[in-house]
Amino acid sequence: MSGHADSKKVVIAALLGNVAIAACKFGAAYLSRSTATLAEAVHSLADTGNQGLLLIGMRLAASPPDDRFPFGRSGEKYFWPFVVALMLFSVGGAFAVYDGASHIFHPAHEVGSRFWSYAVLGVSIIFEAMSFRVAFKEFKVLAKGRPWIVAVREARDPTIPLVLAEDTTALIGLCIAFLAVLTSDLTGQHFWDPLGSVLIGVLLCAVAIMLAKNTHALLIGASADPEEQGQALHLTEGVEGVDRVTQILTFHVGPDVVILAMKVAFKETMTAKTIEETINEIERRIRAELPLMRKIFIEVDAHGDGRGLVRARTAWEQKRALTDASYGPHGAAALASKPPAAEAE
Repeated sequence: MSGHADSKKVVIAALLGNVAIAACKFGAAYLSRSTATLAEAVHSLADTGNQGLLLIGMRLAASPPDDRFPFGRSGEKYFWPFVVALMLFSVGGAFAVYDGASHIFHPAHEVGSRFWSYAVLGVSIIFEAMSFRVAFKEFKVLAKGRPWIVAVREARDPTIPLVLAEDTTALIGLCIAFLAVLTSDLTGQHFWDPLGSVLIGVLLCAVAIMLAKNTHALLIGASADPEEQGQALHLTEGVEGVDRVTQILTFHVGPDVVILAMKVAFKETMTAKTIEETINEIERRIRAELPLMRKIFIEVDAHGDGRGLVRARTAWEQKRALTDASYGPHGAAALASKPPAAEAE
């Protein structure tokens, strides 16, 4: 629940900031007749709508399971960010490119006071930096020391990475708008102002495509983190009576719900009753250590195709070798030679 609360805090902070910033930018764009400032105003308006959609998705995702949605509606957190990416592309990016290009080929002869553009863009940079700080703080917790690109690609809750991407894009866009207006004033050539609008639009379209690509993978069924799969494998093979796992598959229904399906081979001495008891013990251990894996399906099968095993084992071995000091400086080699089943608690 704390993760949900943190995500909501980030979205609300971004929403409040964008409402104020959008109003100021539209006023400045009207007074200064700056195309780049107008592009930034539309950008902030699109971001405001995006945060509203994210809040809707978070509320719907909290709905309990029912007959129609037996696994709950956690997937709403994947659908609405995808809509946000489409809005960022169409409303923000496409409009900025179109408006900037039209003013390049058909320049306006009336130029208003640039003071308002400089003032509002400067203040907006401060507000966006504050919103960025909140999102970045939460993203660092989510990243767990991983490189940014890896953390964004492997994130199973797209909310915080999406808000961080929006805030980062907003800061870059504001700098582009400020430089475009300044260059236009210094050179006396109006061309630079609408060119800034085009650059902002291209930036928004590029970010929207990246976000849509990441969210698309979640929508069609991304697997759980390899380390989590490895931990589930380790816990299973550590239960007495289990011979080996022959297949492990995971599926993120939403950020907070993972379906785990395994094929498990049991020792020949096991009876139907003891197998049932062992399966219950496997489920108990996994849910205790990995609460996201709420739905666990185990099939008795000694002839699974091995899917998911190499990836899961490798991730688990790497994690243990790095974090367990008892394996010493050559932990990876020591652990690789020691099967998970031998580490039963």
